[in-house]
Amino acid sequence: MTERTSIALDAMGGDNAPAEIIAGAVDAVEKQPALKVFLVGRQEAVEKELIKYRYDKSQIEIVGASEIIETAEPPVNAIRKKKDSSMVVGMKMVKDGKADAFVSAGSSGAILVGGQVIVGRIKGVERPPLAPLIPTAKGVTLLIDCGANVDARPSHLVQFAKMGSIYMENVLGIPNPRVGIVNIGAEEDKGNALVKETFPLLKEQEGINFIGSVEARNIPYGQADVVVCEAFAGNVILKLYEGVGAVLVSKIKEGMMSTLRSKIGALLAKPALKETLKAFDASEYGGAPLLGLNGLVVKTHGSSKAKEICNTLLQCVTFKQQKINEKIKESIQTGEKPAGNN
Repeated sequence: MTERTSIALDAMGGDNAPAEIIAGAVDAVEKQPALKVFLVGRQEAVEKELIKYRYDKSQIEIVGASEIIETAEPPVNAIRKKKDSSMVVGMKMVKDGKADAFVSAGSSGAILVGGQVIVGRIKGVERPPLAPLIPTAKGVTLLIDCGANVDARPSHLVQFAKMGSIYMENVLGIPNPRVGIVNIGAEEDKGNALVKETFPLLKEQEGINFIGSVEARNIPYGQADVVVCEAFAGNVILKLYEGVGAVLVSKIKEGMMSTLRSKIGALLAKPALKETLKAFDASEYGGAPLLGLNGLVVKTHGSSKAKEICNTLLQCVTFKQQKINEKIKESIQTGEKPAGNN
């Protein structure tokens, strides 16, 4: 019998809470019998939305939390003062072993602070990075870090590379994943001080398939399976990626509807185009895990709809089944690469 994965889901976080969050939870438990979701939030609001659905009552449970951490609030103060917020209550469930993971579309800053303060770092992990999957011509690439550590040191980037390699090998099943560092050129002597100091460390690191520098324009082509950078560069890459993708889709649709001939062509091309665009839909790949914590914490987009929430919950099941935390702990504390995909 498959071991059940329990997830504390922030029902009040994000632009579309609680409706889309709850819809995503219901979709996920229908697809995965080994999943238990704790909807953490204001009891009345969650009950009002949940009553609309039919689902296995043993797979979804409401956990009351009277407060909400808003996006504009200072993260440290919010985590410290709002002890009964959906975010703090959910993270404490992970810390206390009542849930295997915490998922939220809420405040990024509060998630980063709460993850480190409440759930805590794995011993030896210097800085937990946010690591989303981004679509490429060859599938997906892990972008690490995309928002947690804007002032990273070389030793941090080396740990990001280790954790990213473990994630891609065990969650995505990519053997010996290629690791590259974001740079402004392919040459080893290019880049800022951080990149120049980190490059030789990654080059000498055993257990990492380091392929050298990756320029931003080559990321969408899938040059590397793991793209390492500090959070400022990573967040710029991620936001530009999302913006350009949205504009391209909008322009394609606009062009297809411009004339009668293009509309006829659009009808013929629609099935193939829909499948192609699906591969570049960020919601297909779930959220961004905050790697290196004692438990799993995952941040989804603030604008997440049911599909992204559902995929993120299913992503957490794989994370637990593949024992990613245990493998990161082994890699960081022993300095050796753990066994590959089980």
